[in-house]
Formats: sequence, structure tokens, C-alpha cells
Amino acid sequence: MIQIQNLTTGYPGKVVVQDVSVDFVPGQVLVLLGPNGSGKSTLLKAALGLLPAERGTVRYDGVDIRQMKRKHVAQKAAFLTQSRNTPSILSLRMVLHGRFPYLSYPRQYSKADYAIARKAMDVTGCRQHENTNINQLSGGQRQGVYLAMALAQDTETVFMDEPTTYLDIRRQLQIMETARTLAEEGKAVVLVLHDISLALRGADRIGVFQDGRLLMCDTPEKVYESGVLDGVFDVHVHCAETPHGKQYYCVEREE
Repeated sequence: MIQIQNLTTGYPGKVVVQDVSVDFVPGQVLVLLGPNGSGKSTLLKAALGLLPAERGTVRYDGVDIRQMKRKHVAQKAAFLTQSRNTPSILSLRMVLHGRFPYLSYPRQYSKADYAIARKAMDVTGCRQHENTNINQLSGGQRQGVYLAMALAQDTETVFMDEPTTYLDIRRQLQIMETARTLAEEGKAVVLVLHDISLALRGADRIGVFQDGRLLMCDTPEKVYESGVLDGVFDVHVHCAETPHGKQYYCVEREE
């Protein structure tokens, strides 16, 4: 399990995350919500060791991340980033990049590596594109390939930074279904989202950020009932009982 304690971090000359403590628990989907620039993505980067801690600690199974090699961190946590270059490469070869933390130089893939990569592509629904250049795929199809690359890393924790951006509704729901499946398999899954409704329906816990601080981290029901989302996003969040369970929606506040 990854534990973050009293973490303060950011970029040169700019503190972004302030005194945040949170655990990424195996078997749970944690969704981070908050306005743009509130520290959600910065927290993920710090959790991966991509940004240093000014204060506080990040621990992997009790071990301070500063004592770990990059390769060992990559064997424990995968990261689906928000922005990516799109190289000219076959989709399967791209997914195989997820196996890099387990390979020594020169990288030579084994049959097991290919099997893991193809299984990941099955999970994300992009197996039929394995011999297609990723540049020839739609945005949604490419997202499936990148997610498969993260899953091929075969880690205990999976971070996804805004994985539903630019996706249609069906694919957004599929992303959340995949997150839930991974959690049911015992992984800790952490997503940065902007869709409040999707988060409230699909998460086990929701962490709400504002101005670099974690205001609350609890079950969707408790977060909704607290009213913290209304204040942070300046909206009214409502809940309706439907034949398909609770559905959440947002409306603008009246002037």
C-alpha cells in the first residue's frame, strides 16, 4: 500500500500540494476531484517520485520512496498520464512498453511479456488494433492502448490522470468499469476526474481538493452529504433515486 503523510510538494518556486495525507488502499477506487490547478495531478506525480517532497513522506509498503530505485517504483505503480506524445508505432509494441520495468538491457520480450500485453489489450478492448499504427487510431482507441500499456505494467497500484478526457459517454463508463474490475482484483486504483457524477457513482472513496489541500476523503455518500462539492465547484449537487440506483447531477447556483 502507498501511504502519503503530511506531503508538501510542487515546482521550483511554487508550492502546489500542502500538508496532504492519504492512503491508496488495495481493492478500492479512489477518485480525486477539484478545480483545475488544485493539486490533484501534482499529488500523483509526487506519489510516483516524479516530484520531490519538500516536507512529508511517500511510503511504499512502509519503505520511503526516496530509498527506492525508479525501476522498483515502476514495478509497484503504473501511471496513465494526462498528456502524451503519439509516436509512430504499432499498438502492441506500445503496450509492450509497459513491460520495461521488468526487462534488462537490451530489452527482449518473452512469450510471457506478449501474453501479458495482449491480456491487457483484451481488458481495455483494443486487441483488434494490435497491428495498427497508433497514429491511425481515434482518440478513444488510443486511450485504450495507453491504458493497456499501464495495465501491462502489472502493478499493485494504477494511477490515471483524467483518463476520460475527450472520450464519449460510453467509453467514459467503460473506463470506470475497468477501474472497478481492477479494484476487485485487489489493486489500488486512483483516478483524477472532473466528472462529479461519474465519481459519485463509481468510486469507493472521493478525495476533494481545493487550493492544494485535501479538504475531505471519504465515501461518496459522506462527501455528497457534507456539501463540500457544492462549495468547491460553486454548484448544487443533487441525488435522485432511479431503477438503476442513485444518480447524481449538478445545477448552477442561482445568483
